[in-house]
Amino acid sequence: MDETEGLNQKQQAGSNRIFYLILFFAVVLAGFLCKTMSTVLIPVVLSFMLSFVFLPIIKKLNVKTGIPWVISSLIIVFLFFVALLGITSILITSLSGIISEFPKYENRFMSIYQLIAYNLGIEIDNTKSLFQNLWASLKVREYTQKLAVMLSSGVISFSKTLFLISIMTAFILLEMRLTKRKMHYAFKENRAKITRISNQIINQTMRYISIKFFISLATGLLCGFASLIIGLDFPIVWGFLAFIMNFIPIFGSIISVGLTTIFSLIQFYPNWGKTLFVLIFMTSVNMVLGNILEPRIEGKNLGVSPFIILISLSLWGYIWGFTGMLIAVPLMVIIKIFCENIEYLKGLAILIGNDPRQQPQEQEEKKEASN
Repeated sequence: MDETEGLNQKQQAGSNRIFYLILFFAVVLAGFLCKTMSTVLIPVVLSFMLSFVFLPIIKKLNVKTGIPWVISSLIIVFLFFVALLGITSILITSLSGIISEFPKYENRFMSIYQLIAYNLGIEIDNTKSLFQNLWASLKVREYTQKLAVMLSSGVISFSKTLFLISIMTAFILLEMRLTKRKMHYAFKENRAKITRISNQIINQTMRYISIKFFISLATGLLCGFASLIIGLDFPIVWGFLAFIMNFIPIFGSIISVGLTTIFSLIQFYPNWGKTLFVLIFMTSVNMVLGNILEPRIEGKNLGVSPFIILISLSLWGYIWGFTGMLIAVPLMVIIKIFCENIEYLKGLAILIGNDPRQQPQEQEEKKEASN
């Protein structure tokens, strides 16, 4: 009897090793396919996430006001598309203003560059312009040309992608009204489990994106208003930069504060007081809202380890670039939910999550959030 049990345990261990080996190669293949098919998959993933966010709003419109599901979906998607187009046009105007006003900042920038070049021992020719010196000493001509090409084609590409995402989101929302009925007939045996997984994914994704959106919006408004009050040029640009970069954990806030501070240094040089105010104020806003207020509102509902978040930022940033970094956290939450509900992957869910001793408390919070 003992020999039979030992043999079964060995077979089970061998099966587990084969399963995890196949899983590893499947993950590597999935990552390769995600990177190769990024132009197709990114709009699809963004459309699904937007659908999760818009779904509760459409349900309320449908129940409380009696507006048909189809009309509610089209209205929400249309308003989203118009709002993004308006923001994009404002940003393009502001960025064009920065380019047209560049000569005003070139002298200040040249003074700062001369100081840095002198301290670092970089050769500088005072008879040449700033860009000529930069191209000669730092060899950034080819990078600048590539950036110009990217910016010129980026607006057209973004408009096409935005239109595609809006269309796909509308169709996904229209399809969602029949999802429960389809699941009822398609998954008769595992209906309860699949319903639970889908509800968890929708609730967790909606909660994360909603909280992150309002925290980022508050960050952007405060930073933009502070830029306006202190007299920093193009406050809309710096407010939007703070808003969009706040979606990227840890690194996003550092990048937005750094870029805004550098521009304030160029504009206000040699007045260090205003530059110091910009640095302290924007750092404080990001610290208070991102590190104090957001965790209190969000609680431990995400249940994802900070180390795993850093890894996911690196991986999804490599696979899908800036968009991958924006959606890295909700994607990890979705992966964790799937792992929690698959027997072979529960160990992986524990590794992705926080302290295992906190899991009962997290389950209670998830139930409260879903209710």
